Amino acid sequence: MADLESRPATLDIRPAAEADIAAIVAMLADDPLGARRESPDDLSPYLAAFERLAVDPNQHLVVAVRAGRVVGTLQLTVVPGLSRRGATRSIIEAVRIHAEERGGGLGTLLIEWAVDESRRQGCQLVQLTSDKSRTDAHRFYERLGFTASHAGFKREL
Repeated sequence: MADLESRPATLDIRPAAEADIAAIVAMLADDPLGARRESPDDLSPYLAAFERLAVDPNQHLVVAVRAGRVVGTLQLTVVPGLSRRGATRSIIEAVRIHAEERGGGLGTLLIEWAVDESRRQGCQLVQLTSDKSRTDAHRFYERLGFTASHAGFKREL
């Protein structure tokens, strides 16, 4: 892992395009949890999901691109609600950084982008979940001002 000073300075955070899906899925699969649940050899379900995301104005799937290469991604979902006096919130999901870019500040830049975009969208709260096993990620999010305030529950369907 090189530090940011040795990397090209140009970084673009932009909406994901269909051509980015293979790179995004590769990053999703590049960890112990993702390796069990992602299928980079069959992009068809991801392409179908991308089509649904692309037409929903509350979905923001973005990529970080450096020197023409996708090196990071996240999905930001804006959720209008009634609780908290009708507050709109956002949810950050699927934050991934390419293995060669980890530890250089890119994750911080992506989260800062998501928080800024959440403010721009009128959100009063930004939230995320992280698997219990991702203790390094938990420390990272806490450093960025997130608080482990709730227990999360999921049910497979």
